[in-house]
Amino acid sequence: MTALLRRSRLRRLLLTLMIATPVAIVAAGQLGLFSGEKPQDIGLTDSRLKPPSNTRNSVSSQTNLHPGHPQTAYAAVAALPWREGGAVVSMQALVRALEIQPSITIIEQTPDYVYAQARTRWLGFVDDLEFWINPAAQVIELRSASRLGQEDMGVNRQRIETIRAAYLER
Repeated sequence: MTALLRRSRLRRLLLTLMIATPVAIVAAGQLGLFSGEKPQDIGLTDSRLKPPSNTRNSVSSQTNLHPGHPQTAYAAVAALPWREGGAVVSMQALVRALEIQPSITIIEQTPDYVYAQARTRWLGFVDDLEFWINPAAQVIELRSASRLGQEDMGVNRQRIETIRAAYLER
């Protein structure tokens, strides 16, 4: 076999791999292989949402409840202020703000709590979002966290700020 023929076959193989690998990754995502498992401790416990993750892939308005947490500085985000009209009006505005987000699905809703999931379009990564009406502070406490990985590149913070803008606009 000549060197020219070997190089030609090697180029075809590399080209095939360059095309097939991204296609295989997207297909795996579409099949749900990157969705992760819903955490068992989602929900409200003693007026607290789940703590932020120990890695840089979550944000929470309740970081002050977890002194010494390794990601307090990274994860801290402001709660949503109550809308004029109180808790009921605030929850209605929050639900409307979530419903207009194309990647978010509300999974559970009670008068004072919402659990939603955000799914990325191509790879199907799932992030868990929680919102709780805190009557004592008159705010909506929140948490958004990636199920997989150790770094979210700011995606959860950006998502919460998008929801905040929609919530305040309505």
